[in-house]
Amino acid sequence: MEKYEKLEKVGEGTYGKVYKAMEKTTGKLVALKKTRLEMDEEDSHRKGSNPRPLEASLVQRFMFQLFKGVAHCHSHGVLHRDLKPQNLLLDKDKGILKIADLGLSRAFTVPLKAYTHEIVTLWYRAPEVLLGSTHYSTAVDIWSVGCIFAEMIRRQALFPGDSEFQQLLHIFRLLGTPTEQQWPGVMALRDWHVYPKWEPQDLSRAVPSLSPEGIDLLTQMLKYNPAERISAKAALDHPYFDSLDKSQF
Repeated sequence: MEKYEKLEKVGEGTYGKVYKAMEKTTGKLVALKKTRLEMDEEDSHRKGSNPRPLEASLVQRFMFQLFKGVAHCHSHGVLHRDLKPQNLLLDKDKGILKIADLGLSRAFTVPLKAYTHEIVTLWYRAPEVLLGSTHYSTAVDIWSVGCIFAEMIRRQALFPGDSEFQQLLHIFRLLGTPTEQQWPGVMALRDWHVYPKWEPQDLSRAVPSLSPEGIDLLTQMLKYNPAERISAKAALDHPYFDSLDKSQF
């Protein structure tokens, strides 16, 4: 801590507080995360979402870097398990994205409550996790990234459920209720119940400003069967990124 001068608190997450700070030797601004693993009696303050849409090219830059980071984790056998906008650090001017809170989700089980007594969000959680599957894979992170992608475009959450059950209903209403044909073994999952049978909606209605290539990529990320979800590595070569100069990353 001697190396840094704390300037202001910029946020609070599941595991601790984030401060804007300055590296004393270089004058460089950094984000410092102060992690805590014990419960604390402090209240958290929610920040309202930013109504200004991100430019399509900025979303493309951010998504490429997010996939690149996730692909790096997955190639080393690390699942993040709790990817959500609050865990991403963005520099909007330079167009740089970094993943934070890494490995915490691996070292500790995904908590139900934050230390601030805030319920941990389910909005980015994959359906197999919501349905009680214990054998989950790198595909859980891809689902989360898909939800984040849609949210960058829409500027509001794609599936804002407030309980496991409501979360599943949000998903089923948009993507259709999953069937055994689509997702073999789904009905055998621990928390599967009989759900209303919804038909899949057109994804482009949920993200109207997204290009056809973007819709195709999102569709491949939000597949019910985890085995069918696109990998982070394959996503880097998706046509959605064709117009991006990848050499800068």
